[in-house]
Amino acid sequence: MAWEELKKTQPQLRIRDAARQLGVSEAELLVTTIGEKTILLDGNWAELLVACKSLGKVMALTRNEGCVLEHKGTFQKIELQGEAPYQVATVIGPIEQRVFFSAWKYGFAVINDTPRGTMRSFQFFDKSGEAIMKIYLQEKSNVEVFESLVSQYRHSNQSEPLTFVPFDKPQYAKEIEMDAFTKDWENIKDTHEFFGLLRKYNVHRLDAVKWIDDKWARQVDRLSARKIVETASAQQMPIMIFAGNKGNIQIHQGKVRTIRQMGNWFNVMDPDFNMHLNEEVIASAYVVHKNTEDGLVSSLELFDHEGEMIAQFFGLRKPGLPQLPAWKELIDTLS
Repeated sequence: MAWEELKKTQPQLRIRDAARQLGVSEAELLVTTIGEKTILLDGNWAELLVACKSLGKVMALTRNEGCVLEHKGTFQKIELQGEAPYQVATVIGPIEQRVFFSAWKYGFAVINDTPRGTMRSFQFFDKSGEAIMKIYLQEKSNVEVFESLVSQYRHSNQSEPLTFVPFDKPQYAKEIEMDAFTKDWENIKDTHEFFGLLRKYNVHRLDAVKWIDDKWARQVDRLSARKIVETASAQQMPIMIFAGNKGNIQIHQGKVRTIRQMGNWFNVMDPDFNMHLNEEVIASAYVVHKNTEDGLVSSLELFDHEGEMIAQFFGLRKPGLPQLPAWKELIDTLS
């Protein structure tokens, strides 16, 4: 098959990149290995995620086209809200996430033999075959729990035909009443209210930051994340990084230390946290301000060539506390 030939010529090629070259989704390639190193799973994904707390220390990976976040730690606390299929989860601890199970379609257990030993993982995908989240076992993870979960959630039909369909492209407003929109923006009291504001006016997030007055959002150099992260590292300023996809948002909270530029990739390479930002994918960047009950909160937001969010950067703050003055000063230096 084409993938086998590709692996012969490019043995280090990652499955996501192979899928792109072959014009298929990552999950479609993974399905071809069922019965060899991949096991199709079935069941309640929320229950399976909660059960992953018993795996001990793992590496959780969430990505989109432009950004990958990897955290090593435990699933310390998982709170479920709502009912299936619209259940959501808040993951708090060394691994921090906001999970939207309505987008979860397929799950697999993957067991690969590598030069560094056997690599075990759970991998979850949406209906289009795009990866939502991957959970990789680490040296001290509980392999017995992994094997027990694989047995418990193993699909009864490993030959079950899987279909992958693209998501419908949402239709957004081409223009809105800007005076009313601006007034509502100014009256936000919590950053989470911003999502409701976008829904109220049926406006795309990128259009919102493009159309609003410069007082609230302004375009900056598309590679501004370099300055943000490098300065935060040099000053040991704690920051927050959000990146994700339709089914999961992963969040980094804390300091960053080791910064590496590798070709188009801008990387944080810390012991328990890695960020891989593909700068080639970044089409635009905006500084965005929102009011809260604790004062102004400012962020850097990155968008790809399709207008989709790649990542957000904030100064670390907790509810009830204003953002760090040093963070606001740093944001204000972006041009």
